[in-house]
Amino acid sequence: MGFSAAMHAPRPLPVEVPARGYERRRLRLADGAQTTLHLAWFHRAAVRLRVTQTSFPGTLLAWCRANGAPDALVGGFFVRPGRAPLGELRIDGERRESVPFDYPWGLLRSSVHVSEGDVRIARRPEIALEPDGDLVQAGPLLVEGQRSLILDGGDPEGFSAGAHQFDSDITRGRYPRAALAIAGPHLIAAVCDGRSGVDAGMTLQELAAALVELGARTAINLDGGGSASLVYGSRLRNRPREEHGIEILGGRPISTALIFDALQPISAPRLPRGPGGATPRRAR
Repeated sequence: MGFSAAMHAPRPLPVEVPARGYERRRLRLADGAQTTLHLAWFHRAAVRLRVTQTSFPGTLLAWCRANGAPDALVGGFFVRPGRAPLGELRIDGERRESVPFDYPWGLLRSSVHVSEGDVRIARRPEIALEPDGDLVQAGPLLVEGQRSLILDGGDPEGFSAGAHQFDSDITRGRYPRAALAIAGPHLIAAVCDGRSGVDAGMTLQELAAALVELGARTAINLDGGGSASLVYGSRLRNRPREEHGIEILGGRPISTALIFDALQPISAPRLPRGPGGATPRRAR
């Protein structure tokens, strides 16, 4: 599973959880390294997910503050300089200008597709050629059918083969990472810290395993490294760092984001008590 023991694996979300919430969890990985996993969850009936471009003001936190959006997650990849989106991008059914993934990977790489409130995480061929709604292409697909798809040596979406379009081969090693998962009636936004002495980051395999433990039915990897960003309750929850480990205060400017717009709130019981009888603290 990628964890040293069951007690160190992420606990699944309780069956009855609030319509929204946030937790920060410490994970011990199989080799004894540790990292911090930031989790925000949203009942799908309580939010409307949408894709946006964040070219101004640039960082996820600044964009959220400027646009009155308290909850958001980094979206797809981008190229530097200029922060042009890398991979297909559609907003309100309109294709936006972007740098395509190299052939044939652009035809295969997974996407988040949102149409009339329905959220899908799927391989690009499984989505209409000219879809309505919003679409952001990223990948690779991490989880499908509640099983990890990340196998040693596997590269079905060509992220290792096409690594020249990225700063590095994202399939190798531990990095700060971000992902979106669907777990029952909830969307889970997940970001792990990394690149420091106290946070090792995660491999794609470790991230996929953690999401399976959380109950994810399907999940996709999003932009990571210094771009990994999660805003919940108008606060940047993770600690983005550059490759050399220097913290990026306020986060790095990114290109696209997933926005969780609140709808009619759903009443729900409090989170169940955790180990030792303590009630996990939720962000306000």
